[in-house]
Amino acid sequence: MNKLKENLTNEIRAFNAKGWSPATSTNYSFLDESSTIWVSRSGVDKSQFTADDFITVDKNGRPTGQYASIKPSAETLIHCVLYDLFPNTKVILHSHSVFPVLLSAKYENSVEFTGYEVQKGFAGQTTHDATVSIPIFENTQDMAEFSKTMVESNHLLENHCFIIRKHGIYAWGTSLFEAKRHLETLEYLSEVKYRELSL
Repeated sequence: MNKLKENLTNEIRAFNAKGWSPATSTNYSFLDESSTIWVSRSGVDKSQFTADDFITVDKNGRPTGQYASIKPSAETLIHCVLYDLFPNTKVILHSHSVFPVLLSAKYENSVEFTGYEVQKGFAGQTTHDATVSIPIFENTQDMAEFSKTMVESNHLLENHCFIIRKHGIYAWGTSLFEAKRHLETLEYLSEVKYRELSL
């Protein structure tokens, strides 16, 4: 666990350096060997994030043990639901980067990518000669309602990521490597798509 925690900590700081987590935003989580959920503590400057900034929560997103008095991210329940919907998931990443947010303001229910080589960065995608659809969900402060939306729309999440309108993206995987690949794939495709729209 300690190795995964340290590696994810390093990635969180790297994501911040890319401008993907402004103003203490974003949250991250992983499962340890005993399937305990560890999530990033709320309100931490991600450029200064350390391994000690992870706390444990139960399956309902409530902090546990020595962390019971520490406030987790308001979106912790999203992580819990994703672990439940996709039992092989080990790491969940959430970014607040510019281009997915811009696309979410332009498209209704989803954004589609066709013909890009990097599409193969999504697990299960084997060719550029296909159309990949990423769902866009409405932003809300009601995490119970948003969780219900995820459960009802889980058939749309085959590419292991989604966009929240004018908010950011979630990506997950069976390892930190895979989760990062899914995040970076959507980040890259979103930038290319947005720039393509302005040509």
